[in-house]
Amino acid sequence: MSSRESWAYLSRVVEGPSKHLSELLNKGHAAAEIAEGVRRRESWIGPLLGETESRYSWDRAQEDLEQIAALGGRLITREDAEWPEAAFSQAFGFAASGVSEHLRTYRSDAVEPHALWVRGAPLAPLLAQSVAVVGTRAQSRYGVEVTRQLVAGLVAHQWTVVSGGALGIDTEAHRTALDQGGATVMVAACGLDHSYPARNGALFERIAEQGSVVSEYPPGVTPQRHRFLTRNRLVAAMTGGTVIVEAAWRSGALNTLSWASALGKVAMAVPGPVTSANSLGCHERIRDGRAQLVTGSDDVRELLGALGEVDVAAQYELMYAGTPVQQLSHNELKIFDCLEPDAEVETEVVAAAAGLPLALTVHLLVDLSKRGLVRRSGTSWARGESA
Repeated sequence: MSSRESWAYLSRVVEGPSKHLSELLNKGHAAAEIAEGVRRRESWIGPLLGETESRYSWDRAQEDLEQIAALGGRLITREDAEWPEAAFSQAFGFAASGVSEHLRTYRSDAVEPHALWVRGAPLAPLLAQSVAVVGTRAQSRYGVEVTRQLVAGLVAHQWTVVSGGALGIDTEAHRTALDQGGATVMVAACGLDHSYPARNGALFERIAEQGSVVSEYPPGVTPQRHRFLTRNRLVAAMTGGTVIVEAAWRSGALNTLSWASALGKVAMAVPGPVTSANSLGCHERIRDGRAQLVTGSDDVRELLGALGEVDVAAQYELMYAGTPVQQLSHNELKIFDCLEPDAEVETEVVAAAAGLPLALTVHLLVDLSKRGLVRRSGTSWARGESA
């Protein structure tokens, strides 16, 4: 059995994530050696014996490789250049460090996959600058609009959008990325010969052409509830951070956000209308400090990009610059408020009304006149045309 066939065999008989298989690989054992140990039921593979007890005879590696090739896809492992080594090392290395406060009951699942089945572009380059965008299946009109604006802004700056292909926010994120000419990655919870949900089959074909469709599972594996939870850890691990657009109190999308925190990635949530149950989960995460509040792509880029690359506050200053009157200092505003548009007021009267010394009043009036906010007529003053 070749190395590639050994990996395919292990992908079939060991359903990831597998802490025991990961430990053997990290100790330097080759895939072919481990596969042979599984088939021969050798004791040195330790707990992997029990983990493969009911599946070790499922030896259909060649068939799986032929089936993925017929779909235009391939099997990739840590031996391949396109394996997202940087993303996985950061994510699962952080989990292994023990500093995470978020792993709790699913700590044993916090290991990287041993193989991935892929259709589309090479994975590692796509994930070099990537962010996950997920949310509820029962999206509102608000959620649709927010997702479109958010994804369009990210794609415009060459960010790859990763999601889970579910109906609702996930679908909108993938579709917007494609429509904007960007790249997107869909992580499936079943073999790539299945399209789940079925109505997104055409969308997944577009993704395979313009990005990548990825699964931890070999062909033939069907979508089941526990596989969606397992899939969520990959969505979080592959990216620099996860944005949740809409999520109700018990939304499954919150699981992906939890994985982002558990794997040392940035967890982000978009606030919604306070009247909407669709955003209760987002608001709870923001209130508890478990997610950063973001309102657009610039907020996301500021959190995930290089330090100083994006300054959202400065951009807001440019986009929503105050009027000349809003930019006045406290004393300047005192002077300005004492004047009328059509009635001229003597300097001494302005000083008395403002409660400022006469010399300071004259100085401020002259400065305001240079800016066109007041006009002078002899020793009297009125508001200018620019006010």
